[in-house]
Amino acid sequence: QVQLVESGGGLVQPGGSLRLSCTISGNIFSFNAMGWYRQAPGNERELVATINSSGGTVYVDSVKGRFTISRDNTENTGILQMNSLKLEDTAVYSCNALVRRSIREDVLSLWGRGTQVTVSS
Repeated sequence: QVQLVESGGGLVQPGGSLRLSCTISGNIFSFNAMGWYRQAPGNERELVATINSSGGTVYVDSVKGRFTISRDNTENTGILQMNSLKLEDTAVYSCNALVRRSIREDVLSLWGRGTQVTVSS
């Protein structure tokens, strides 16, 4: 069974850093795009950053210059490095990946369970 395993959330002070990882466990044929989303209480889920199979990245304006998304294709892992964290970055962060389990199958959209990021003094 293919699933996403997230790690790296926690509590950090404003200005601090956290590194989130999202690993695709199980056998896959290809790993296409990956995105990180976040949802704070009372808010809708928003896209934070995405990275495609060629390494092209997109960021929401509020995190540009502070967050960096990357991928390790040999480990089937995506990373979200978050620096200069602000109070308003507090949310549950979830990763989404588009994977193909075999050449004969369609692309699947998988979601992780989410990891809590809390920025507080």
